[in-house]
Amino acid sequence: MTDGIAEIGFRRHDGLTRLTHLYQRDPLRVLFPAPAAGDPPLAVIVTTSGGLVAGDRLDIAVTLAPGAAVHVTASAAEKIYRSTGRTTTVGQSLSIGAGAALEFLPPETILFDGARLWRETRIDLAPGSAFLGGDIVVFGRRARSERFTYGFLREVWEVRRDGELVWGDALHLEDDVARIVAHPACFDGAAAFATMILAPPEQDPRRFLEGARTIQSAGAGGILRAGVTAIAGLVIARWLAADASLLRHAYADLACHFRCAALGLAPRLPRIWHV
Repeated sequence: MTDGIAEIGFRRHDGLTRLTHLYQRDPLRVLFPAPAAGDPPLAVIVTTSGGLVAGDRLDIAVTLAPGAAVHVTASAAEKIYRSTGRTTTVGQSLSIGAGAALEFLPPETILFDGARLWRETRIDLAPGSAFLGGDIVVFGRRARSERFTYGFLREVWEVRRDGELVWGDALHLEDDVARIVAHPACFDGAAAFATMILAPPEQDPRRFLEGARTIQSAGAGGILRAGVTAIAGLVIARWLAADASLLRHAYADLACHFRCAALGLAPRLPRIWHV
């Protein structure tokens, strides 16, 4: 079992966002490759163990002081291996100061058959701050014809503004997971699902719906289904897909659109996203 920690802090000084705090403990490491021209600083979280096993715990904290802007991602898809009983736990705390902007867009999480994962992500927004982030979850190693048929998944999101909870979401899968995933009122046999959250800086989230729906409508019928809504000052986008790779591309397309339309950045993701 491992107990990994990654704490990253940034502040704005002399017109630039600079790293002010870094604490890391195995199996987590943070790398800082050069961003593309015009992009904010880039932090890449690496799990050096190559995946997470039963009983592992990770704690990730990202803190942005007022005015800072950062893109945080991971080096590769996170693999959650089969467990005989213990649960892997991941806590993610994202604190965004006034006028700051955080992109938190790691690649997908792959649940091996029999995996057990409890992950909670808390986003704290200050006045005038912006956030773009989410996750992709893949049910099994589809290239090996493996499905996530048993195990445990609890995925929790909480968004707070000025300390007050404005939106929360909790998914709980346990026991006969295969039946739940196959049920037409649940995942309808999907290979993967995804959630994306946009907190636009001091803008009406409804103005982003039409553009998002246009991009999502480019999905391939029953292979990829998607929807988007505005609630509590946020834009929430969802996907279900029979093909995990197709979902990954659709997710990246909308992220590129949002970072351009809401954050004023180039419509691209870091090069590591395309490795």
